[in-house]
Amino acid sequence: MSARHNQPPRLEGKQRSEVPPADSRLPAVFLDRDGTIIEEVGYLNHIDRVRLYPWSAKAIRKLNQAGLPVIVMTNQSGVARGYFPEELVRRVHQKIARELAARGARVDAFYYCPHYPNGPVKAYGQACHCRKPETGMIDEAAKRFKINVSASFVVGDSYRDMRMGFRAGARTVLVMTGYGRGEYAYHRQRWLRKPDQIAENLQDAAEKILKQLAR
Repeated sequence: MSARHNQPPRLEGKQRSEVPPADSRLPAVFLDRDGTIIEEVGYLNHIDRVRLYPWSAKAIRKLNQAGLPVIVMTNQSGVARGYFPEELVRRVHQKIARELAARGARVDAFYYCPHYPNGPVKAYGQACHCRKPETGMIDEAAKRFKINVSASFVVGDSYRDMRMGFRAGARTVLVMTGYGRGEYAYHRQRWLRKPDQIAENLQDAAEKILKQLAR
């Protein structure tokens, strides 16, 4: 078994113009990437395979307009497995950011974990604190953006995303896109804890989040 390393997750695209002071911590929305914002294609090993869901920009724009930091958090073990280079992950995030911007939406930061225990690419083949369901990516974002994690939401299509949210003390929303519907249909009876909410897709999730925050 690989030893656990304390390498931080990768951060890209800090776009917010300023970080709020510590005494005004904001709730945030932590979004999974594949199967939540873009179509799930397995290991995304080429830039041409990026497909934004048609509702993603509208959903993220609504969260932007509400003043909520929107932060993407994604496991990208394909780097450690040797399926694609780390540079491709950066290019994918740049493409997503451009396509969202063209539709008036913004992701404030992209965090990703390129690690995988015993992966064949030595530089990345390790256990770490950032691979979901570990909370390293949330921990880093909470410090950088002064986020109130307990008032925040984790949205994703995998129970691994939900487990990260549980461990961090955030609220959780499972979407039925990507792997979500299958996980819900075939595995929910084994879940020790259920997601706080179920949503049809990211747009539905954004609406549920905004309604809950308005209460």
